[in-house]
Amino acid sequence: MNTILKCCSTAAIVSLGLSLVQSSYAQSSVTLYGVVDAGINYSSNTQTGLGASGKPVGHRQTYMADGLNGGKMGSRWGIRGSEDLGAGMRAVFTLENGFAVNSGAFAQGGAEFGRQAWVGLASDTAGTVTLGRQYEFTTEYVGVLSAVTSFGGEFSTHPGNVDGLLNVRRTNNAIKYESVDMRGLRFGAIVGLGGKAGSVSADSVFGGGIRYTGGAFKGAVSYMNARNPNISVFGINPNAGGVTTNNVGSAGSATSAQTAPIISGFASAHTMEEIAAAGTYSFGAEQVGAVFTRTSFEQLGDTGGSGPNPLHLQGSAHVSNAEVNLLHHFSPFLTAGVAYDYEWVSDVGSLGASHYHQVSLGCDYALSKHTDVYALGAWEQAAGTNSLGKAAVAQIGYMSPSATNHQIALTAGIAHRF
Repeated sequence: MNTILKCCSTAAIVSLGLSLVQSSYAQSSVTLYGVVDAGINYSSNTQTGLGASGKPVGHRQTYMADGLNGGKMGSRWGIRGSEDLGAGMRAVFTLENGFAVNSGAFAQGGAEFGRQAWVGLASDTAGTVTLGRQYEFTTEYVGVLSAVTSFGGEFSTHPGNVDGLLNVRRTNNAIKYESVDMRGLRFGAIVGLGGKAGSVSADSVFGGGIRYTGGAFKGAVSYMNARNPNISVFGINPNAGGVTTNNVGSAGSATSAQTAPIISGFASAHTMEEIAAAGTYSFGAEQVGAVFTRTSFEQLGDTGGSGPNPLHLQGSAHVSNAEVNLLHHFSPFLTAGVAYDYEWVSDVGSLGASHYHQVSLGCDYALSKHTDVYALGAWEQAAGTNSLGKAAVAQIGYMSPSATNHQIALTAGIAHRF
C-alpha cells in the first residue's frame, strides 16, 4: 500500500512540474520577422577617381542595390522575444541582422546582429530598461517623423546623414530607458559606455528624447552628446576602422565610417552635440511634416583620441538641416510624397561654408499586406567648400558621391515583410 501511495505521490509531483513548465512556456513568446528589399538604381554621376588635372571624374551608373544602400528599407531578419515574469513585469530581447540581398553578405560591417542586439526588463507601469546595441532617440523618435520613414528611404536622407535620421546609427554598450505611454507622451534616455580604462567619458554617448502622439498631430525632440564621435558614433561597426583609418575621406559608401566628404574632415572632433525636432499633422488624405536638426562637431583637433585632421582645423563646425515634406494617400494602397531639405555647413578656420539643396520623391503601391513595389527619386545640388577643403560635391544618401556639384538618383524596387 505504501509503495502504491509513493508512486501516486511521485506521479502527482511530476505531473505538477510538467504543468508548471508548460505554463511557463505558455507565458513566453518568440517572433521571427524581417524585410527583404531590392531595387534597380540609377545615378547620373558617380565619382570613379581623379583625372590628370586632379579633379574628380564621374560617370553614369546603373546597378542592383539592397534596400540599405539605395532603396527604401534595409533588408533584415530578426528575433524578438518576451517572457512574462508576473506582476506586470516581462523579460524582453531583440536580435536583428542586416544583410545585402543582392550578394547575401552581412551588412553593418559583417556584424551578425549589427542592426540591434539587446536584452532587458519591461514593466507595465515603470517603463523598460535594456542593455546592448541599440538605436538612440534622434533615430527612433525624430527620424520616424521625417521623409526618410514616411516615403523616401535613403533617397530622402539629409546629405551625408549627418543627423542620423536614416536608421543606420546605433549606440554600442548602451543602457537605455524608455517610459510607458502616458496619454500619448513617451520619453527616454540612453548612455553608451565607452569602456576605456582611465576615462569614463572617452568614446561615450548620452542623450534622450520626448515624443507625443495625439490625434492628427505627432511631434518629437531629441538630444545627443558623443565624445570622440569618429569612434563612438561613426566607428561602431566591426570594419569601421580605428582612430587613423575610420575617416578616409573617400568616395566609399560605408554606412558607419565617417567617409562622407560633407563631414569627413571633421573626424578630429572631441565632441559631437546634436539637437533635433520634428512634427507631422494629418488632415484627410494629406500629411504635412517639418524637421529641424543641428549637429555640432566641437573641439576639432583631437587627433589622439578621435581621428585625423588633415586641414589642422580648430574650433567647431555646425551642420544644420531644415526639411519640409508632404505625403498624400491616393487610396489605401497607393501613397506618394515629396520633400525638400536645405543643409548648410558653417565655415571653420580657413575652411569656407557649404550648402546643399535636395528634393526627393517617393511612390509606394501595396500589392498585399506584406509586399510593396516602389519608385524613388532625388536631386541634389551642392555649393561652397566641403570639409576636405575641396569644392563641395553632391551625395544622395550613402550612394557614392558625384564628381560634380549635382546628382540625380532613381530607383524602382520591391520590398516584402514577414
